[in-house]
Amino acid sequence: MIRADGLTMIYGSGTKAATDISFEINEGEIVGFAGPNGAGKTTVIKMLTGILKPTSGTAEICGFDIVSDAMEAKKNFAYIADNPDILVQLTGMEYINFIADIYGVDGEYRKKRAEELASRFNITDKLGTPMREYSHGMRQKLMVIAALIHDPKVWILDEPMTGLDPAASYELKQLMREHAAAGNCVLFSTHVLEVAEKLCDRIMIIDRGGLVYSGTVDELLAMNGGMDLEEIFVKLTSGDS
Repeated sequence: MIRADGLTMIYGSGTKAATDISFEINEGEIVGFAGPNGAGKTTVIKMLTGILKPTSGTAEICGFDIVSDAMEAKKNFAYIADNPDILVQLTGMEYINFIADIYGVDGEYRKKRAEELASRFNITDKLGTPMREYSHGMRQKLMVIAALIHDPKVWILDEPMTGLDPAASYELKQLMREHAAAGNCVLFSTHVLEVAEKLCDRIMIIDRGGLVYSGTVDELLAMNGGMDLEEIFVKLTSGDS
């Protein structure tokens, strides 16, 4: 459902933000994408979603190339950015309707979907309030609701739990599990390997723009007997692995 082949991003300054990133994420999978600050996680996600055009390499969503067949590719994924401070002059419901209009979501379906998600995130009574009056966590909840309004097959989430309270984090994890169980897939970036351990089928770890591990948490632990996840993460991203 997601396929990256040799994704590379070299910025104008000559900085290599990502180098030869290749992976596949299949139906029914939840995959965590971990790495230290500045490792290249967001750059890779922006190439997958068409925000950045790769210097080289390709990315496909449900078989559609994100560069050459961008419109079809974008119909098939939900994207949650790492910054929820977007169009904050709109009310929550106005923003949801704005995103739903972009994706051509039927009026009756969008109403039902918005009500269901708002209830799960306990934000129903705030949908008529301008988002500039929301806390960071409330804006993050609204971004999640709007991104999922068209119920696409692929979810690509960049640090989606930042700012969420424990109840909202729990609901988002449950939604991920339900989505994957229905034969879809989820890719989400995180700094917290313990979350990946409990939630993910596989994890990918990136450092200095390159993948340093891709596999299951159990395999990672077995390869590093006696070390906990935090110690393994430091080892893999210290340059000494």
